[in-house]
Amino acid sequence: MPIYQLDEGLWFPNPKYGEPDGLFAVGGDLSINRLLLAYSHGIFPWFAYQLYNEPHWYCPMDRFVIFPKEIHISHSMKQLMRQGKYLTTMDKNFEDVIHGCSKVNSRNTDMGAWLGPQMINSYIQLHKMGIAHSVEVWEVGETENEIPKSRSLVGGLYGIELNGAFFGESMFSLVPSASKLALIHLAHHLEEKNYSFIDCQFETPHLLSMGGRHIPYDEYIAMLKAYAQKKE
Repeated sequence: MPIYQLDEGLWFPNPKYGEPDGLFAVGGDLSINRLLLAYSHGIFPWFAYQLYNEPHWYCPMDRFVIFPKEIHISHSMKQLMRQGKYLTTMDKNFEDVIHGCSKVNSRNTDMGAWLGPQMINSYIQLHKMGIAHSVEVWEVGETENEIPKSRSLVGGLYGIELNGAFFGESMFSLVPSASKLALIHLAHHLEEKNYSFIDCQFETPHLLSMGGRHIPYDEYIAMLKAYAQKKE
């Protein structure tokens, strides 16, 4: 299958002609307008900036998603949530979350690292525009009248909220199950807003255990377009 070379023009070719893993184009830039165009069509960037000098663009035809109402909360997670050891918030510290995602498992230093300065700067800008959002997980210290006196960031996730969907980009955990707590918080938030799904990009055992499942691209893109048309 051909891999298309993008130019400075704001466009993408038909992703249905890409590689089996979803790669279909390289080049272009990480401008806000290009990123918004990409996500509105289910396209996301992967920029291994230490190996390549331009972003790679993916759009798998088999999409792995979590529908908010289908989030699976195990018995052990329910117990952990009842303990009150952790506090979850939204958009309280986006920059620390994205930097936390970049550092975990050497994501910003390995040769295949993708969450580098250009990616981080673009998503921080999207956050300031109210498009990129974060979920934070805090470990609560001592409390006074049930109000935490201290807390430390131990996990979280971030992604793009667009056309009735949340496009998850990355998550991190410094303690067991922190990213699961973040995902549960996100799912409940999106269910309240009647959003369609969380785009997980690729299947992992972690996300599969939380209720993720595969849907075809045509079904996926139809939901995005239907929500966009309702807002017009």
